[in-house]
Amino acid sequence: MLKGRAHKFGDGISTDHIIPGRYAHLRSNLPELAKHVLEDADPAFVSKVRPGDFIVGGSNFGLGSSREHAPLVIKMAGVSAILAKSVARIFFRNAINLGLPVLICDTTKIDDGDELEVDLAAGTVRDKTNGSLLTFGKIPEVMLRILNEGGLIAYIQKHGDIRV
Repeated sequence: MLKGRAHKFGDGISTDHIIPGRYAHLRSNLPELAKHVLEDADPAFVSKVRPGDFIVGGSNFGLGSSREHAPLVIKMAGVSAILAKSVARIFFRNAINLGLPVLICDTTKIDDGDELEVDLAAGTVRDKTNGSLLTFGKIPEVMLRILNEGGLIAYIQKHGDIRV
């Protein structure tokens, strides 16, 4: 069970919003890069986010260039999962590979600051603030195993191979 607060963003949050290009020189210093995650979308995000919190997006979250650093610095900032109406495919894959759950669901009823509980195995999001229960598609077992190990590399290091 994942628990935390919602940090709500709108539609079209791109990898440029997640990692502003002016910080490209920090790609070899990920802890420093993580201090700037989403600052163009919400300058106060890094100061507000706490370990376990959630990013709640609208449609087409993570669009743009394939920057593996984008989901990584989100995870490093303490975010436990991303919930969005839709997600760019390459961002989705990069996030799963790095151990960051991305859940596709109707985020309309979630407000900024709502307290959420996410059950990855059951496919549910309970909004403790407004009492609503949302569902997301069942995560395939192989993806749950990758997420539980902290990402694809950790999974392969431990198990040696992906078993479908």
